[in-house]
Amino acid sequence: MESISRKPGNRQMKQNRYGETEYLTFPMLEETGLVRHLFSTRLGGISGGIFSSMNLSYTRGDDEAAVDENFRRIAKALGCRTEDIVCSDQTHTTNVRIVGEKDRGKGIVRPKDYTDVDGLITDIPGIVLATFYADCVPLFFIDTKRKAVGLSHSGWRGTVGRMGMRTLEAMRLAYGTRPEDVTAAVGPSICQDCYEVGEDVAEAFRKEFRGPGQEKAVLRAKEGGKYQLDLWKANRIVLEEAGVLPDKIQVTDICTCCNPEYLFSHRASQGKRGNLGAFLGLLPAN
Repeated sequence: MESISRKPGNRQMKQNRYGETEYLTFPMLEETGLVRHLFSTRLGGISGGIFSSMNLSYTRGDDEAAVDENFRRIAKALGCRTEDIVCSDQTHTTNVRIVGEKDRGKGIVRPKDYTDVDGLITDIPGIVLATFYADCVPLFFIDTKRKAVGLSHSGWRGTVGRMGMRTLEAMRLAYGTRPEDVTAAVGPSICQDCYEVGEDVAEAFRKEFRGPGQEKAVLRAKEGGKYQLDLWKANRIVLEEAGVLPDKIQVTDICTCCNPEYLFSHRASQGKRGNLGAFLGLLPAN
């Protein structure tokens, strides 16, 4: 396996390989025995140049046939077909969409008939949800009692908008999900040491994260009106305040920006990059 930089203190994600495709998984999600999931890396695809090699975006200038093949390789690693995958349409909203049988393949083998969707939920075994990244935060949700899953994209705007809470609320309305029955994960994304923001973003977080010690927990002041923002901690706060039990949340130990040869990072590449993918689905019924 590729040697990567990890952050101390969090439970380690697992590196896996299927053929040439290397990917990451959360032990806590695997331990539920209910889902298949992965977070892709840059390794094991066929794209070239700045998209090398496992790019999962059709919109950044890569060859469409290469992206098709990359998705086929990811599907094989997951044990599904590309026709089973349903993709988001991310625009930094907090919109969550219920995914049904008619959505299979949308975003890969069929066009999407929806826009502005940063979160997806389903209770249908065999469907695999997919969202996309290059520094923003993937959020994984498994309702272990009612057998439903959610997968959401949460950049700084989504985090201020409490995307984790909104996803759980959508699952409650659709499936009767209770937060205390949920196992959740905060996926690979940019760490606090790498994520410098200005006063405008810092002020948005001050206004939203006003609990005891929260501002200090998520913002580290620097000189010149700059701050280091901890999206991992902020999203954990969102999940815990929404009712997810602290010991049912796994936070990544891997930063995208610290590992630019292993993971796509918008900041590290100055925007010259492809997309990573997060995938989550209930195992097919026997």
